[in-house]
Amino acid sequence: MSISDPIADMLTRIRNGVMAGQPIVAMPSSNLKAEIAKILKEEGYIDNFEVADGDQEHPAHKTLRVRLKYVGERRGRKPVITGLERISRPGRRVYTRKQDIPWVLSGMGIAILSTPKGVMTGQRARQLGVGGELICKVW
Repeated sequence: MSISDPIADMLTRIRNGVMAGQPIVAMPSSNLKAEIAKILKEEGYIDNFEVADGDQEHPAHKTLRVRLKYVGERRGRKPVITGLERISRPGRRVYTRKQDIPWVLSGMGIAILSTPKGVMTGQRARQLGVGGELICKVW
């Protein structure tokens, strides 16, 4: 089965895993998904991630495993990620100039962009003075 929007699938799996209180979420891997996971780890939204090799049947199919992050103890445990929103979709691409990069929750969240200089946060893109495709917002 092919997925028409693999990034939206990744965000939905993370959102569902957070709502269900799961420690780890697994999904098919790609370079863009690994870059997004790397940004989420650097910004402190997830604990860790790993790209695992495929199994014996499908050695080329890599799996991305994301370890979700929570704060608090047992009953009072709350997820660090409270919201994920896909912005640019395959049917409607959204591009932004460097001066129009959105602030997410007045700076409390991050916007993830795909720029000519690579995948980065909105804050980093502002520093480098580049715009690009607005992939998603995380808060």
